[in-house]
Order: sequence, then C-alpha cells, then structure tokens
Amino acid sequence: MPLTTQVQSPKRGAIPSPRSALAAATPHVAITAAPPNFITKPQQISFWGNYDHGDCVTAEEAFAKACNNPEIFISQNEVITWATNHGVLEGANLTPVMQWMQNDGFVQSEFTYDDGPYFAVNWTDPAILQSAISIGPVKLGVAADQLDTAWKAAGGNINGGKTWFGIGFQSDLNEDHCVTLCGYGTINWLAQQLGVSVPAGIDGTKQGYAMFTWDSIGIIDQPSMVAITEEAWLRQPTTVILPPPKFVAAGDLEDGRIQLFGIEPSGQIVSRWKQTADPSSGWTVWSSFQTPAGSVSFICVGFLSDKRMQLFATNAQGHTISCWKTTTNPNSAWSAWSASMERL
Repeated sequence: MPLTTQVQSPKRGAIPSPRSALAAATPHVAITAAPPNFITKPQQISFWGNYDHGDCVTAEEAFAKACNNPEIFISQNEVITWATNHGVLEGANLTPVMQWMQNDGFVQSEFTYDDGPYFAVNWTDPAILQSAISIGPVKLGVAADQLDTAWKAAGGNINGGKTWFGIGFQSDLNEDHCVTLCGYGTINWLAQQLGVSVPAGIDGTKQGYAMFTWDSIGIIDQPSMVAITEEAWLRQPTTVILPPPKFVAAGDLEDGRIQLFGIEPSGQIVSRWKQTADPSSGWTVWSSFQTPAGSVSFICVGFLSDKRMQLFATNAQGHTISCWKTTTNPNSAWSAWSASMERL
C-alpha cells in the first residue's frame, strides 16, 4: 500500500485576509542587501495543535517564537488555550491574530511573548522577501493542497518532522493554510543545513526557501512558493518579551474568585482572575487594566463595607489614587480613578 494512503492529512485553518487589509498595510522595504543565504532552524518544534485543529495561524506564531535567539518554545497547551480564548482554534485571518499578539501574546512561566508591528512583504520580489527573512521569519498565507502531498510523500507525522521537498507546484489561489519562511538559499545549501540529501531529479542549484508547516521544515523552490502564496507578513520585531508584572496585589471578588493586579515595567496595570469559584479552576491570561495617565509604581487592594473591591495606587506624581467596583456584581465595571477617594 502506498505510504501516502497511510498518513492522515493534518488540519489547515487560514482564512484569506481582506484585500483592503493587504492594500492598507505598510510594506516592508529592503534597506540593505540580505546575505546570500540564511536559515533559522529551531532545535524544538511541534504541531502546536495543528494536526487536530485548524489553528495553523496561531501555531505559526509559536514557530516564530521558536526562531528567537535564544529560542523560546511555547507549549502546545498554551497555543491551544490562546487560540481557544481568541476564537481561532478552528480557523483565522492572519492579520487579527498578529494584532492580538501585539498586546495579548502567549503567556508562559509568567513571561508574556508578544509580536511587534507587522509589515506586508512582496513575496514575488526575491530581494525584498530575502531581506525580510533575514530580519525575522515571514508569515505566509498559502494554498496547501500541494504542500499536503509533499508532506505526506516525506512520511508526514509517521516520520515526525522529516524534511519534505516542494518542487514544480502549479498556481493555486485557494488560500487555506498558514506557514513560515525561515530561510533561503540554493536547494543544495538548504538541504545541507537541514541535514538531508537532495532527491534525484531535483536541481539543487536552484533557489529555494525553508518553510515550516505541520511539525516540519521543508524546502520549496522559488516558483512553487510564489505559485501557492497569497499574502506575506514580517513582524518587526518578531518577539517582544515582557517580564512578569511586579508589585502584585490580590483580592476576592464577590463570588469568591481571586483577582490579581500587577504593574508591568512600563508602569501599566494588568490583571488576571480565577475563571470560576472552584479553587482548582484555571486563571485567565494577564490583560490590560485601566491605568491612569502616565503610570503607577505601587498598588494594593482593599474592600468597602459592602464587600466591593477597591484598588489603590501611587501615580507618576507620587499621589495616592483609587478606583472601585461600581456595584456588588462581581462582573461590574470599575469607577474612574479618583484622587479624592470620596464616595459618589
């Protein structure tokens, strides 16, 4: 029985970005010439949920973090949790995910891993594309039927991460998958970097790209890459690392859940809370909390006589300010910050 019939197709899940988003995006400009060849090959990669779920757009973000120096391996559980919380576990546009990742990235070991701003990349211009790849991994939206065939021919998940070759692809505009370009050079050079031999019948002197998809890094020739690509993006920087918040304070919501408050190095307040009143429940991710103009340097929590939580902080001018829950509903809004601390 042929090997390709034994390998299940992994999931996809990319939804083409609106043409208006592509037209409005700031383009990447190649300021200096890129090196003649380049590759970033992380020591550890994963499906990041994309074998069973259509979270390829989020899985690609995890691969991009793995390309950091030093490498950052985001766990599969964090990737699936992030995609679930943002409603993109089974499909996503590329641009909203990159927007969310700028201020609400992966959280692991109390560090937050965000994206920098993103720029559109002209993937049909080798000089521009290679310049972008030499700065950071490039996120692509592609049509994946021919990639699926090449991945299966190399053994797919059976051989776990084996290098595949994508040669002679035909034009396909059915964008349904998200991948990464992390290197370029001749096919011979890329194969040497990946520790594989170029199969018979493939001209190793031709230009190609190293492409991540489905727990593997394969080699695709220049015309094939162009034939299946519909959008390309560079995040600059690819990864922004935020240390855990300092001066953490905690308080109980009216329904028994704990809420934490912290101060980021920028002086902005962030918060997270127990998802349910069950003591074994998980925590939400850190998210932005209303911060007064400027920044704060200290926070603490108190309670009003009706059990509403009240938050105190020291602002940039050294003054004590305060805000409080507007009702006893645990999900109620917070008041504006006040310097007087008088009840309204």
